[in-house]
Amino acid sequence: MNIETLMAKSGAYVFSERRRFDRNIPDRPQLTRPTIAVSHQTGAGAPEITAALANTPQKTEEAGRVVWEVFDQQLIAKALQEQRWPRELAEKITEEKRFFLDEVMDDLFSLRPPSWMLMPQLIETTTNLAIRGHAILVRHGATVVTAKLPNVLHVRLTGSLAGRIDRVQRTRSLTHPEAVKYVKTADHKQEKYLKAHFYVRMDNELLHDLAINTDRISEADAVTVIFEAARRFFSRL
Repeated sequence: MNIETLMAKSGAYVFSERRRFDRNIPDRPQLTRPTIAVSHQTGAGAPEITAALANTPQKTEEAGRVVWEVFDQQLIAKALQEQRWPRELAEKITEEKRFFLDEVMDDLFSLRPPSWMLMPQLIETTTNLAIRGHAILVRHGATVVTAKLPNVLHVRLTGSLAGRIDRVQRTRSLTHPEAVKYVKTADHKQEKYLKAHFYVRMDNELLHDLAINTDRISEADAVTVIFEAARRFFSRL
């Protein structure tokens, strides 16, 4: 069996795991706690927008102020923790598709878990956090994993390549060539990751309930738009 066949089988296994979790989603009456799943292009302002959104005061009559938590790389950390892998490994795991032999070697030397072990756990962790509610789930296929959950608002943050490069250059204090390389490399890795593990492209507009162009909408206004959309969306739960 060649490497390409093995990689295809591992991707198919992860996809089947997502289908299995879809079938185990509880009935709608239990899904009353709101969650937001955010996918974004590199440099579209997601870290700033999601952090501000989590800190926007939100209240319920029963519990007073509601605390929201952002899970980005923390999704990886939590999935590792639940499998009793060292949390420190989260820093070494990025949103990318690795070569099969690299994954085998990493597994042999306990450097980090291979995707066929990590991805099913990540899907389960993402699903459980979404059901628990009051979570903002960022990247790592969260929009796809939670696609059938009625208590999740799916948001997409986009921007032009030039605008995103400019934002990355400013926020990361990079030179222009460094920012160009950073954005293009991250975009490419994300595209391969989603295609390999979830068989999707994030430019499919049907995956999202709300899309915001951060070239034209400021970060502050984006937070307001998402907050108001979420308030109306979740009022029906």
